[in-house]
Amino acid sequence: MRPGPDPELAVPPPGVTLAELLARTGTAAGKDVFSIREMTREFGVTARALRFYEEKGLLAPKRQGQDRLYSRRDRSRLRLVLMGKCVGFSLEEVKAMLDLYELGDGGVTQMKVARTKYREQIGRLHAQKSDIDTAIDELERAITVIDGRLAGIGASASKD
Repeated sequence: MRPGPDPELAVPPPGVTLAELLARTGTAAGKDVFSIREMTREFGVTARALRFYEEKGLLAPKRQGQDRLYSRRDRSRLRLVLMGKCVGFSLEEVKAMLDLYELGDGGVTQMKVARTKYREQIGRLHAQKSDIDTAIDELERAITVIDGRLAGIGASASKD
């Protein structure tokens, strides 16, 4: 039995925010072909992650002997994969949206589906944000209670 996918491969690099990813991965300045080293350096992912995305059908680099050569299309798709992961989409959802580009309708279907998915994800993220805000409020309240108790214990101990 094959082990499941390594979770570290399915997400952008730890600590990389969406804003950092976008800033790091600007335009390709007239280049058409990228080595695996260039891709790993620019996107902050491992070569293993690139091979994983290739295995999942998200990237399709050309082979030149043992070397993988990534096209502008691969580069764009990787950027979209990592952006999608940053905002909470699964790899399957990202792949489904990317694959709609191949329909040959000028990307109309892809854009319509993406817009619907984005709206759904915004709703999920708003709900998560609300839950996070509530959790932060509760933790801050608990800290206040703990600080009060510790202050009371400290005052009692200093009287002895």
